[in-house]
Amino acid sequence: MRLDKFLAHHLGASRTIVNKELKAKKVTVDGEIIKTGAYQLSPDQLVEYDGYQIEQVANQRYFMLNKPQGYVCSTNDPDHPTILYFIDEPMPEKLHAAGRLDLDTTGLVLLTDDGKWSHRITSPKHHCEKIYVVTVEQPLKVELIDIFKKGIQLKSEKSLTKPAKLTIIDDFHAELIISEGRYHQVKRMFAAVNNHVIALHRKQIGNVILDIPEGEYRPLTQDEIHSFS
Repeated sequence: MRLDKFLAHHLGASRTIVNKELKAKKVTVDGEIIKTGAYQLSPDQLVEYDGYQIEQVANQRYFMLNKPQGYVCSTNDPDHPTILYFIDEPMPEKLHAAGRLDLDTTGLVLLTDDGKWSHRITSPKHHCEKIYVVTVEQPLKVELIDIFKKGIQLKSEKSLTKPAKLTIIDDFHAELIISEGRYHQVKRMFAAVNNHVIALHRKQIGNVILDIPEGEYRPLTQDEIHSFS
């Protein structure tokens, strides 16, 4: 990779600013001052800017995050803090959520910079199951189990939702398994049966189970990564 491109990505600066910093002799590669942005950088070289080491990101990355309420699943938002607040990694802005959660929804978010991998999670043709714990306003009726299993007609949608598995925990709590990701789908499904979701938490995507405290993140294991192959 060209050195100026590497620095622009890692410093969040324009190529113009990067080239000025290079000419000011602020950048070294393996201890040698480099002044040209065209320098070809290899993955094993040590880059320092103004005396501080810049860690190279060579491999694709995969994380799980336990998202709290009040954060959006994007890299930049003018009105709300983003989930990148919790990610202490080089170039966090290069990561994206493989299946977003709403501002007020909590739980499992998968983050990666591997677009093909995230597509296997989000694409409807892969039928990746997501498991949610739902808290509702009105008491749950047992007949909803069959209604959800047959598919629900959402407002402004042409087709029914795919069959979903509803397990009633108590009058106001249920577990719901869906295999698609329509806009605000879980909330809209309950609205279609005259109920209102007051809390929503995602605890599993595919075979990946959330197992960390709220606000924390960890790398996925190789088994977890390959489970979406």
